[in-house]
Amino acid sequence: MTTAMKIGTLYGIGVGPGDPELITVKAFRLMKECPVVAYPKKRMGGKSYALEIIELYVNPAEKEMLGLIFPMTKDKAVLDKEWNKTAAMCWEHLREGRDIAFVTEGDPNLYSTFIHLARLMNELHPEVPISTVPGISSVLGAAAQLGITLADGDEQVAIIPATEDRAAMKKAIIEHDTVIFIKVAKVIDMMIDILEELGLTQKASVVTKATSNYETVWRDVRVLKGYELEYLTLMAVRK
Repeated sequence: MTTAMKIGTLYGIGVGPGDPELITVKAFRLMKECPVVAYPKKRMGGKSYALEIIELYVNPAEKEMLGLIFPMTKDKAVLDKEWNKTAAMCWEHLREGRDIAFVTEGDPNLYSTFIHLARLMNELHPEVPISTVPGISSVLGAAAQLGITLADGDEQVAIIPATEDRAAMKKAIIEHDTVIFIKVAKVIDMMIDILEELGLTQKASVVTKATSNYETVWRDVRVLKGYELEYLTLMAVRK
């Protein structure tokens, strides 16, 4: 009589904002132990940012490296097809008892691609154990690089995905002591206009790829009007 093979565990592992030294001991251990390392893969070439962060710790020759494509589109048909394909690729390993370490920049539970993958895997294959390992987010990494405190005492801090909703963005600044606007690149001009209107341009900074070798910091945000920024860019407003 044969016993059923144990299902592998899907780990969502936060590998920090960019500096390879900002990886937890637990993340390091699981990357070493898991036979499969999955990472977000860019469709049109270019290296995965999360993969770059872990290069010091993972030898691709010793692992099954699983590049997963996460489509940047709002087309539901395309999304469903690609997400199901991604889940199926993971399931092929998990069903054979192989644990997967899915590495994601920042933290897996904060605006991460892992959130959707874990939700879909739970729907399609609820028998799969899912576990997350917290990581240092770009929010915390940027604060350290800028030398600012995010909140003290009874102060309030907000993490807001920047959108074209001008009223909502302005309201967030007014109502909180500190606001971190993530994904700010696409609306940088509007955000600067709001800051100028509120007289807060001197209270804002912008950081791209915080803590990494590619990090760029702008403390005078006004110079960024009309500037094309990278996707992994945030704005910190500390009143």
